[in-house]
Amino acid sequence: MIKHALVALTLYAGLVSVAIASERLTPQTLEAAAALRAGEMRKLVIHAEPKAPVDVTFLTVDGAEQDLHASAGKIRIVNFWATWCAPCKIEKPKLDALNQALGGAEFEVVAIATGRNSPKGIKRFNEDLGITSLTTYLDPRNQAAASFGVIGLPVSVVIDREGREIGRLTGAGDWNSAEAQAIFRTLIAGSQAVSN
Repeated sequence: MIKHALVALTLYAGLVSVAIASERLTPQTLEAAAALRAGEMRKLVIHAEPKAPVDVTFLTVDGAEQDLHASAGKIRIVNFWATWCAPCKIEKPKLDALNQALGGAEFEVVAIATGRNSPKGIKRFNEDLGITSLTTYLDPRNQAAASFGVIGLPVSVVIDREGREIGRLTGAGDWNSAEAQAIFRTLIAGSQAVSN
């Protein structure tokens, strides 16, 4: 009986490890996504090899602690921004539009207001720009930003389904461009195709 349980446990562990490994983006998928960079998206650096996951926490607007790993399993853009950041005013509606187009079980934009940003200021900022699909998170002490090595704003970090950094764009990007959508559709499809 114990022998059968050990065999079953070993098989289960093997299936779990295959499922986790199967969600990984292949080097070919990363190369294909990198080849699609054009226009403003040329600034998006796609790493040849994913970086190790970073353990990051931040806050909801209600003050509850949120862990970046809570949304693991999706391709994500972690966007660091602030209400006083002029380029962020140009970029955030484009991130919102991309999230509206692709957001769901496979993709998400995680918008983190970094530094001193009052709740009223954030609400006004989002209302003035017509932001409707992005949830705002807070990083009042810049701890999450520091974990990712962010020294200026805006910065957007592209995270794979396992929480590893696979790309980064420093400065504002045209996230709702045809090029951006093609890049993220490739990343989403590439990790799905491997897992099927």
